Amino acid sequence: MRPSRSRTTGHGKSKNASPLPMDGEAPRIAVIGAGISGLTCATEIAKLGCGVSVLDKARGPGGRMSTRRVPDLGVGADFDHGAQYFTVRSPELSSRVEQWSSEGVVAPWHGRIVALGPDGVEESSGITRRVVGTPGMNAICQRLAAGLDTRLGVQVSSIESDGDAWTVLDRAGDNVGTFEKVICTAPAPQTEKLLRGIAPELADRAAAVQMQPCWSVLLAFDAPIPVDFDGAFVNHGPLSWVARTSAKPARQTPPDRWVLHAGPSWSEAHLEDDAEPVVEALVAAFFDALDARPSQPAWCKGHRWRFALAQNPLADGCFYDRRLGIGACGDWANGNRVEGAFLSGLRLAQEIERALDR
Repeated sequence: MRPSRSRTTGHGKSKNASPLPMDGEAPRIAVIGAGISGLTCATEIAKLGCGVSVLDKARGPGGRMSTRRVPDLGVGADFDHGAQYFTVRSPELSSRVEQWSSEGVVAPWHGRIVALGPDGVEESSGITRRVVGTPGMNAICQRLAAGLDTRLGVQVSSIESDGDAWTVLDRAGDNVGTFEKVICTAPAPQTEKLLRGIAPELADRAAAVQMQPCWSVLLAFDAPIPVDFDGAFVNHGPLSWVARTSAKPARQTPPDRWVLHAGPSWSEAHLEDDAEPVVEALVAAFFDALDARPSQPAWCKGHRWRFALAQNPLADGCFYDRRLGIGACGDWANGNRVEGAFLSGLRLAQEIERALDR
């Protein structure tokens, strides 16, 4: 098979990536998915001297921490249309956040967050440390991907046994590379599909996780929406969250930009709907939740996250078969949060390190 062509980031890597040979010393490892979990795992195992290639079908790293750029709205008029922020509870992530903060990759978000219910606006309970990537949520993944052989625009469709190694194929059937170990960080249903033919017991574990969708709507207004909060959990109607993304650090440029997230039940019921009626319904729900007179957005866009939330995430954090050299991690394996995804990737890297030490 001919080598696949892909866009590559990293340190002097060719844009026409071809399968790399086994070096006979350190194992070569493929990490499928350039979200926070996959890039964290890849970064840690690269420190062990392993040859690591990160493969992702998207145009840029980030996964559900992606940032949508809209050049027509002006420089810096971007949207965090997936993860809105993340919390920091573990010492492992806290130390990374301190490092990223010194590099200008993250910043605290001190915005006023409220809850919107049938009785109006209520202050969000508790004191939560919220952190965002700067200038967008994808900044962390871009930072991590820059130090790795990250191949973008590569949609992995299958993994085949090649004796003592694994051959990874893209959707065209082209050979992406041969690796001794493969780590999958795609959403659970996609992980199950990739692992079914090579690691059925691991595939069963991924198949047990039920993923829920989320419709996201991006809005830009010529005049600011007259509310005194920056984000809100919505406790009635089809929406679950709304946020003024232009109020976050390093994003405070016009126009007034908002991100709306529909709840999982509503998103499931309207999963296959066209974007236009979804946007119309959720914009109406937005102004209803604000108890405000509707205004026409200057720009709007709907985005369907088919696999957004795990209804029943795994409790183990990750899984790894040392005999096969096959593993998986992701937020669906560790509680849905960005921090959970980070810790899942970190834990899997530790499992691989222990296996290499044996």
